[in-house]
Amino acid sequence: MLKRVFLIHGWGGHPNEGWRPWLKNELEKRGFKVFIPAMPDTDNPKMSAWVGHLTKTVGNPDGDCYLVGHSLGCIAILRYLETLKKREKVGGSVLVAGFSDGLGIEQIENFFEKPFDWDKIRSHCENFVAIHSDNDPYVSLEYGDIFKNKINAELIIRHDMKHFSGDDGVTELPIVLESLLKLSK
Repeated sequence: MLKRVFLIHGWGGHPNEGWRPWLKNELEKRGFKVFIPAMPDTDNPKMSAWVGHLTKTVGNPDGDCYLVGHSLGCIAILRYLETLKKREKVGGSVLVAGFSDGLGIEQIENFFEKPFDWDKIRSHCENFVAIHSDNDPYVSLEYGDIFKNKINAELIIRHDMKHFSGDDGVTELPIVLESLLKLSK
């Protein structure tokens, strides 16, 4: 079966920003089919639109389907996992600079109107990696601990990577590639 990877950008992001083009190229060299959807209305994100777009893009989730999110893209992935049917599963998820509350930012509060159903999320994905930076100006390290405790994520902390965005000069992110290759074995 062909392994599929979906790379989900964050708020204000786009498919060709930051490390996503590099990761897509590296994965395709290794035989993966890679999708980087442009999430709808990226400057004014709405959870229902983002989850609906991700649902349509993924189609039928299966054990050869892997999800990689950056920032708000991580939240879209978690909310998507909550919507899957009873026996639907994905092979794994890598969450880069993810968080579990609205960070006090009004424009993204609609993603957090209800608490996460962590049990349901785990029932659809058993393999998580959470990657955080020790100097992220937006997302504190406590969120990595939350993912470790709530969804049994492997927590990886990188030094001086800020928010892992193109604006931070991050155009390659080998730890995401390594994590995906490990998850997909």
